[in-house]
Amino acid sequence: MEVIGNMPSQECGRWLNNRAENSHQPFREREGAMAKFRDIKTLQKFASVHASIHNHFNHDRHLNRRGDFKKNRAAALAEWRQLAA
Repeated sequence: MEVIGNMPSQECGRWLNNRAENSHQPFREREGAMAKFRDIKTLQKFASVHASIHNHFNHDRHLNRRGDFKKNRAAALAEWRQLAA
């Protein structure tokens, strides 16, 4: 058997893969939520409605100043109330 020579640098342990697994967490959460839908048409209907509402209110707080964010959020809420009435 031929030895490659990288055995001392390879670490094996209980939580060493944690960083890679944590990067998959949002995907796993969405996957679990989607598993609750038995019919793909129901999932598609929910996803389309959810996406439009989420995009309406998602203003990327980390990219804007607080005052601008609050103005945009208030405008979105006023528009939503007008549409829902």
